[in-house]
Amino acid sequence: MTSIDQVRGRLDEVITPHVVRSLTSMNLIRDIKIADGAVKITLASTALDEYSQNWITEKIKESLNGLPDIRNIDIAYIDAKPLDLNKIGRVIAVMSGKGGVGKSLVSGITAVALRRKGFEVGILDADITGPSIPKMFGITDRPGGSESGILPVTSKSGIEIMSINLLLPSEDEAVIWRGPLIGKAITQFWEEVLWGSLDYLIIDLPPGTADAPLTVMQSLPISGVIIVFTPQDLTAMIVRKAVKMAQQMDKHILGVVENMSYLYIKELDKKIELFGKSRAEEMAAAAHAPLLGKIPVDPDLAALCDDGHIEQYQSDFVDQMGEALTSSDSAKTSTGT
Repeated sequence: MTSIDQVRGRLDEVITPHVVRSLTSMNLIRDIKIADGAVKITLASTALDEYSQNWITEKIKESLNGLPDIRNIDIAYIDAKPLDLNKIGRVIAVMSGKGGVGKSLVSGITAVALRRKGFEVGILDADITGPSIPKMFGITDRPGGSESGILPVTSKSGIEIMSINLLLPSEDEAVIWRGPLIGKAITQFWEEVLWGSLDYLIIDLPPGTADAPLTVMQSLPISGVIIVFTPQDLTAMIVRKAVKMAQQMDKHILGVVENMSYLYIKELDKKIELFGKSRAEEMAAAAHAPLLGKIPVDPDLAALCDDGHIEQYQSDFVDQMGEALTSSDSAKTSTGT
């Protein structure tokens, strides 16, 4: 006799259009009932247009075909808000008090590192006026969805991504918005995007401590913050402002990352500190948080980001970043989303 677990196992093989993740991982399965040779499956219609619903219906019937004792398959769709379906374990904000220090790079590397450890990961690009996440991951597809919600775009390695750049007519289109509109867009990316089940959602914040970072800190259930900086004296001073903002808003700092820390000359086996002496330990002490890593000036990494292949980058610090975050007890605190 067919069991609910057997049906659920078959449904786990049915992929949600656009995001290339299963119905189960997107939390679209709301109920399964079996009685008198009939199975009734209730799905959320969230972010699914009519074509997607019809496609899923056919795939489910194909998947369940041949199960013993099942003579009739009934599939129904109900309304649900994305926010009610999303189950996100940990929300990590990547921030700095200054622009140009590599927050997007660190956000991308963090997502890649966690994905390589087998976690389900997403990136919410909250840098509305300067989005660069899609470029680094080589994503040009527009998000799918319907009036009931938006589906993120999935990268080559399976990282879900949502960015304003994916909604613009062209990637070089300028977003000339005032603070309230930017804050609203960030909130919509949290509330109206169907993220499904994720272990980690990385939020790439814009620089500074004004409207956009404040919106994220106040409106989203942040589990922890990663502070990014470069060795320069001026940068270190400004980044301390971000540290104080996180502390004043009672957001736990998971660690700090020093970007452009040094240039390694392989032929000489020598590290050259292009932007001055490293301030990694100093900033870690100021933030009362561990040093997660020092990212070198690496032409290979720059080329991969420019070509949209950041997921191909191999380096010890990428592995160290994933290990440091997942071994931290504070990073494992669930947001309850």
